[in-house]
Amino acid sequence: MKTHTRTNARRSTLILAALGIVLTTAAPLAAADGGGRGASARPPGHADLRRELQAVRQAVGGDVNIVARVDGPKGTVRAAVGPGTGGPRADNPYFRIASTTKTYLAVVVMQLAAEGRLSLDDKVERWLPGVVVGNGNDGSRITVRHLLGHTSGLFDYMRDPAVRTRLTVDFEANRHDTTPPAELVAIAMAHPPAFTPGQADDGSGVKWGYSNTGYLLAAMIAERASGATWRELVEARVIAPIGLRDTSVPGMNPFLPEPHIPVTMTLPDGELHDLTEHSIQHTADSGVVSTPADVNTFFRALASGRLLPAEQWEQMRATPPGANGHGLGVQTVTLSCGGTYYTHMGDGLGVVSRLGVTADGKRAVSLAITSTGARPDTAKLNAATAVAIDRALCAAAPR
Repeated sequence: MKTHTRTNARRSTLILAALGIVLTTAAPLAAADGGGRGASARPPGHADLRRELQAVRQAVGGDVNIVARVDGPKGTVRAAVGPGTGGPRADNPYFRIASTTKTYLAVVVMQLAAEGRLSLDDKVERWLPGVVVGNGNDGSRITVRHLLGHTSGLFDYMRDPAVRTRLTVDFEANRHDTTPPAELVAIAMAHPPAFTPGQADDGSGVKWGYSNTGYLLAAMIAERASGATWRELVEARVIAPIGLRDTSVPGMNPFLPEPHIPVTMTLPDGELHDLTEHSIQHTADSGVVSTPADVNTFFRALASGRLLPAEQWEQMRATPPGANGHGLGVQTVTLSCGGTYYTHMGDGLGVVSRLGVTADGKRAVSLAITSTGARPDTAKLNAATAVAIDRALCAAAPR
């Protein structure tokens, strides 16, 4: 049932050797020991976490399944709510983490920068000549840093009307979509940029605007700089070194490993569709499949400095004014109990990833939210999950 994880490990080892990458392979991240803010009080129990999830489910109308996991110095707490979470599937299901994938890719790019294979200040035009052009788009004015920090101004291809129609009205016809990232970038280039990189007009900070297009370009640059595909890079540089046995980059494979929770959602035709199996999310902005346990392991490893040198980790989490706490692939959020946590939201086809990890990497929480009917209200979902994450991370903090 989990033979794919062993295949990933073997493949990653071969890639490492072929690329000449030297990484210290470590055992999967274990719970941190004693000390610090996160270890001084009793962590929340299953019933506490379940109540938080019920509050989230009620806030968004109830048409969702939610599986959550909290990992910390005192151990692990799991809970699940919703009609599809009964039985063993609720324990640690596989799910598409959607845009949370961007953090994994950002780590790869930062590793390449640390090795001198590319620079965050490199212009897109240097690596991808003639790709970012037309309609006011200019790759000679956009850097790798702009791409990772969503400060490039590039049009988000996901907002293109034809793309949105393919994902909703014509979903069944496009369930096994294999559109190459270069074509998706070309779609974005048919639109003028939202802005040119630089300071906001009022001088208050940087211009910021979320763009999936930027991460497609970042992956293309990483591929040029390394000679490997972005999938191979994530497998070799992230998945294998920290032992993410239940994380994969399936590419065009539309199937999820077992166990997983089916995803169903009412589309514009008024019919309930099963969205579980598809290949639409096969690109570097959304293509990773994982579990709540592995998501926590990844973010704890990142926050505790196991994936990046200190300089690159500092650059990654730096938040310029005007970016609403966003750095390069991570967002910094203030905790109600003091301190901060790091996160990256993921919104896919009927699946939502929400998470948080304390700044010291000792405590992490992840939520896998899957639709069972109507599309959840995003604003209500964000507000409710923010409260749940804050309470989960603050539960063991001194009061």
